[in-house]
Amino acid sequence: PVCVCVFPGRMSGETLDYFLGRALIQERDAAEIVWYHAANSKSKIAEALRSSAHMIEADVILRGEAPREPVMAHPPDTDSDITLRDWLNEVLASDKGIKLDFKSLPAVRPSLRLLERVWERLQGPLWINADVLPGPGGGGSRPLDPEAFLAEVGAALPGAVLSLGWTTGGSPQADNTGYSWEMVREMEAVCRALARPVSFPVRAALLRPSFAQLRWLLQQSDRYSLTVWTGQGDIYPEEDLLLFRQDFDKSRIYYDVPEAQGVLLTKGPG
Repeated sequence: PVCVCVFPGRMSGETLDYFLGRALIQERDAAEIVWYHAANSKSKIAEALRSSAHMIEADVILRGEAPREPVMAHPPDTDSDITLRDWLNEVLASDKGIKLDFKSLPAVRPSLRLLERVWERLQGPLWINADVLPGPGGGGSRPLDPEAFLAEVGAALPGAVLSLGWTTGGSPQADNTGYSWEMVREMEAVCRALARPVSFPVRAALLRPSFAQLRWLLQQSDRYSLTVWTGQGDIYPEEDLLLFRQDFDKSRIYYDVPEAQGVLLTKGPG
């Protein structure tokens, strides 16, 4: 496809190849990728760019009052000291990848227009994230409508990775039933016809009760990967993080977890 030539290192499975080609990781092991979270202010994006992180994650909303433009903030915040436009200008000078987490549907279209303007100058991988289905515990926020979100993204930004997740409740320990068969089958139906690579953000504390379901989901397409994340205060055995590394190629399981646990993963089985 043309996009392979125009945007090298951005197609399925090549987030790792991008960092490997720059000697920023040692092998095609997704556990080697270090994430920086919630770079939603001028000071935070500056800190992220100075850090050892490979991927910078930030949240995008539409400012709550005029001028209505995309800004970097996580609800319930409605404004920020940095717009998406200025945030992208900061990132362009770096070799880091970015993951933009969309918290509202109205923020998507104007954000994509900004991204398209800088797409050819953006060096690192781009991941576009949204929670599009209700998940375990119901979650504290409403998911974005998957059809509407995917229609907005459309064919824009060829090579960008889609990160599509479920909302989850605040305390998985209270109702640790995991991701149900209905949840994973609904997600697979959403993603089946997509041509893009898709990573599913899954909560570390819910891995063990969901092993069969998430294993099945990964088996449906080589385009699929998992991104394991942990909520503040979540409690789970560290060995749970190793479950999928023993069953799948380690290039398909990303870990957005505390750095000490990341070190455990790269030295553990798999």
